[in-house]
Amino acid sequence: MNEDSVEAERNPDPNISIYIDRPPIEEKCLKGILRPGALIRIKAAQKMGKTLLLEKLLEHARQQGYQTAKLDLKLADKSTLNDLKSFLQWLCIDVSDILDKPPNLDEYWQDSLGLNTSCTRYFQRYLLANTDKPIVLAIDNFERLFQCENIFPEFCLLLRSWYETAKQGDRMGKIWRKLRLVVVNSTELYPTLDINRSPFNVGLAVELPEFNQNQVQELVKKYELDRQLGEQDIIELMGLVGGHPYLLQEAISSLGSQEISLKELINLAPTVQGIFSYHLGQQLESLQNDSQLEVAYKQVVNADRPVRLDQKITFKLHSLGLVKILRNDCVPSCNLYRQYFSEFLG
Repeated sequence: MNEDSVEAERNPDPNISIYIDRPPIEEKCLKGILRPGALIRIKAAQKMGKTLLLEKLLEHARQQGYQTAKLDLKLADKSTLNDLKSFLQWLCIDVSDILDKPPNLDEYWQDSLGLNTSCTRYFQRYLLANTDKPIVLAIDNFERLFQCENIFPEFCLLLRSWYETAKQGDRMGKIWRKLRLVVVNSTELYPTLDINRSPFNVGLAVELPEFNQNQVQELVKKYELDRQLGEQDIIELMGLVGGHPYLLQEAISSLGSQEISLKELINLAPTVQGIFSYHLGQQLESLQNDSQLEVAYKQVVNADRPVRLDQKITFKLHSLGLVKILRNDCVPSCNLYRQYFSEFLG
């Protein structure tokens, strides 16, 4: 299922994701993007709807006449992430392309000024000064940079400096107030930054929660299955997958498009014959690729009480959507994961 799909009003198509509002998050974001010089940070575990919320936000901005440029760091190749200069020049070129402006590094990029200053100069003189319309720069999957020691701290400083410059009352501030920043990342623990050099302690921060029962009922209505799935059915389904948006949508779309009952779906769910088999297999592979994560999660799913883990491992498991954090301890994020992984991790 494609998390990048846009919101639909009535949508029985199982291949298209539906965004369900989780108030007051959406209203905060839609209002926030209208503020000059805004910085919005959207955080959640994998497959919680971050990208769908981002698309909703960008569409709202376009309706206001704003220009939008979305960069997905998953699409950046290794050579782009190899050093700061390559990354910042990729940023400048990609944003220029999206805004239908020919890249112009030759005129505005000066190595002698420093890399961050050159990038700032490009945005200020070429992209921002020549437009009356605000520009929304959205960076999805920002966690890709967490492991890039040559890029992450300097790029974070750059974003913070743009945000702070927009507060100035001079001509520079007026130019930079045209830029609105949106940063989207998982809940993985990011490297420590100086509080004065970080974009993660300023602006508007939102974290997407799971669906509650009313929101699941709204999702059922979107699929026009409200006559088929009553309140007790929803309770049973949530007993398996909790309020996890992706798992719920997989289940509900399958019930609408396949000849399968809720009872059959629940019984087969933690097996290779179930509708979640591909997703569960991907999660299993993620664990098996990191022996520390595998050992830790095996401990979590086989325990009858919350488990205290190393902080870094806790945040990695949470980023994958595999655990909920209760104070400082971990529990499986849903019964489906407990059943499946207690079997396949032994």
